[in-house]
Amino acid sequence: MEMIQAIRESWGWVGIDPIEVVGLTAFGNLMIKDGQARYWRLCPEALSCEIIAQTREALDDVSKDQAFLHGWYLQPMVEQAEKVLGRLAPGKVYHFVISPVLGGEYDMSNVRCIDHVEQIRFCGDLALEIKELPDGAKVRLKVVD
Repeated sequence: MEMIQAIRESWGWVGIDPIEVVGLTAFGNLMIKDGQARYWRLCPEALSCEIIAQTREALDDVSKDQAFLHGWYLQPMVEQAEKVLGRLAPGKVYHFVISPVLGGEYDMSNVRCIDHVEQIRFCGDLALEIKELPDGAKVRLKVVD
């Protein structure tokens, strides 16, 4: 329930009404069913949360798409992360320290382990802050307590 609450609080601004997490990956991607039986993909590294299927049947079709599966699992990165950082403890995910959206590299020097709920909250809050910025805009992150 903590994950559903985190999604609701940090990603609700995109219009999602989460009721169930139906899939997750080592890099924290979530497949979420909403109150209207639609399916969303929450992608922390892309700072995005979007509807990917209007029905379960449509989700089954999406799940067969090789390009989707490659981006969903990030298998080569997961294998590298396991070698460098070790296997994930329960509740943890691999996380890009600097989001690729902000210029971070898809490279192990940019990957750490993080609590999954913390990742969802952080990425949702960050996505909200930068949602109106045009591509290429300069961003300065200020960390406050």
